[in-house]
Amino acid sequence: MALRSDWSQRTCSLARGLDVLGDPWTLLVLREVFFGNGRFDAMKTRLAVADSVLTKRLAGLVESGLLAKKAYDDGGRPRQEYVLTTKGEDALPVLNAVAIWSEKHLPAPSGQAHMYVIHSGCGRRTGSADTCTHCGERLTAANTSWHSLTRSDAPVELATAGA
Repeated sequence: MALRSDWSQRTCSLARGLDVLGDPWTLLVLREVFFGNGRFDAMKTRLAVADSVLTKRLAGLVESGLLAKKAYDDGGRPRQEYVLTTKGEDALPVLNAVAIWSEKHLPAPSGQAHMYVIHSGCGRRTGSADTCTHCGERLTAANTSWHSLTRSDAPVELATAGA
């Protein structure tokens, strides 16, 4: 999904990555899916986003192969929810890095406005996006939790590919 122009063929890896991940709504949608919130209406409510914006970002993430649609039945008509693919799960260090950087460098508007990256294996908050700074284990969606103080009193296990 291009930001202002198509950067998908640029020689710079960072530019090509930004072509897919460089839009703030895209990262926020991925955040919701990692939190296990893959249904359109739930994402729309949590993000306070217009239908058209969310629809466009979801379509781009599916087209880019970061998300897949999975059918579910809510008792009415068949519906689709969005789940991570392996490619989407591999974006976790990017989201971790943004959260860790923000916690370190940007003031929070309130005492509840924090999100910490927790390595579930040792239960400690980490200062690295891809490796636990306490025990050295590589962070994956399966062994990482996010503790968003506005969401819950305890860390939330992350969704994994196909879950």
